Amino acid sequence: MGTRSVALVLLAAVLLQTLLPASAAEGLVRVALKKQPIDQNSRVAERLSAEEKQRLLRGGNSLGSSDEGDIIALKNYMNAQYFGEIGVGTPAQKFTVIFDTGSSNHWVPSSKCYFSIACYLHSRYKSGQSSTYKKNGKPADIHYGTGSIAGFFSEDSVTLGDLVVKDQEFIEATKEPGLTFMVAKFDGILGLGFQEISVGNAVPVWYNMIKQGLISDPVFSFWFNRHAGEGEGGEIVFGGMDPNHYKGDHTYVPVTQKGYWQFNMGDVLVDGKSSGFCAGGCAAIADSGTSLLAGPTAIITEINEKIGATGVVSQECKTVVSQYGQQILDLLLAETQPAKICSQVGLCTFDGTHGVSAGIRSVVDDEAGKSNGGLQSDPMCNACEMAVVWMQNQLSQNKTKELILNYVNQLCDRLPSPMGESSVDCASLKSMPDIAFTIGGKKFSLKPEQYILKVGEGPAAQCISGFTAMDIPPPRGPLWILGDVFMGAYHTVFDYGKLRVGFAESA
Repeated sequence: MGTRSVALVLLAAVLLQTLLPASAAEGLVRVALKKQPIDQNSRVAERLSAEEKQRLLRGGNSLGSSDEGDIIALKNYMNAQYFGEIGVGTPAQKFTVIFDTGSSNHWVPSSKCYFSIACYLHSRYKSGQSSTYKKNGKPADIHYGTGSIAGFFSEDSVTLGDLVVKDQEFIEATKEPGLTFMVAKFDGILGLGFQEISVGNAVPVWYNMIKQGLISDPVFSFWFNRHAGEGEGGEIVFGGMDPNHYKGDHTYVPVTQKGYWQFNMGDVLVDGKSSGFCAGGCAAIADSGTSLLAGPTAIITEINEKIGATGVVSQECKTVVSQYGQQILDLLLAETQPAKICSQVGLCTFDGTHGVSAGIRSVVDDEAGKSNGGLQSDPMCNACEMAVVWMQNQLSQNKTKELILNYVNQLCDRLPSPMGESSVDCASLKSMPDIAFTIGGKKFSLKPEQYILKVGEGPAAQCISGFTAMDIPPPRGPLWILGDVFMGAYHTVFDYGKLRVGFAESA
């Protein structure tokens, strides 16, 4: 996969570590979260995850489920991932897991996993040692880009702090091929998403906590400690929230599509100015299993240009600007529908909704709510569509044609590398702009020290942008993924009872 620079390697600066024993207090169940410093295994795993996530969220992978559009992404290897400890069985067998709001299944390695090295490097569930084990046997198969897990469903008690969820359906993983799981520091995943994206239609742990009356309020909340030098990583609270971990009131927005915790987000502002990309609204999800903040390449590139982040030069982008830039500008000035411009210059075809690569049929089905089935535009088509977005933004600011073309060329230079990473000069943090997201009519701002991930001190310090590009086609996308970079700055509440997500400044 090529040699990676030191700055990009440091994307994996913080990974998952074990969870302290949880305790119940004042009707709440707290699960402490910890972080783990960088190591070589984490670096390799992060690299694999970056490759996987593009395919996963485009809908290009089989999930072993008949439910169309089900996507379960293993997003556990970026800068500041958090994990904790649970128990499975009676007596409880301990496992470290990711509490992931971007997936819905619970799985751990099985003692019946004989031929995958990854299983021998992690804790394995032994059904014969549990008095509450119930046989199920239904096969499970989850594919992730460069890796996969396979196994079968079983039922047993799951312990979270002082709570014991009875008869919980979960996956015993008997196959974990590839390097991804072999180098991972966690044992398994505990999904906190909706049943709609659950492989095998298994009832999520969170649902059973409510059904069995283990908590009075159907709410859970996350607090992430972003001070890397401290031992405490944060906590997830089942049944409510801890007022010591946020300031003021939460701003709530309704869940618009069950599966992920998805909601409508408004404009994205750079240094107080509209980017124009989401002025009409965008979809977003709050995802505790994603380390960075991901968004469409066009706007992420603009943000990275504003903060001085340097990525890999895209020759396709510069070629489009050189050969078609003037024509694109003329069409925009002639008020041609922006979505049709790239097809008019011959770089894409138009399917009635958006541009796609010439010769590739769009399989978008809005009524059925299906994804594009992995449909991807070619680089020239992608570059053209990004150029249209950038030029629109500049025209709205009454810039001249010459200035616009020069600006778009600069953005081409800022396109992130294939892994999506971009590095910045640590000495420039004070001059970088705030980046704000409009949610529920309120602006949620990230300061440079919140969106720049700094590893090390003094001359040896390395800084990377917390913004990474991820293009998800309609109808699922464009989609913003507000991961730990955002959730670290804003205490996040997941309210299942009222189907809403809330954000308040972290304390």
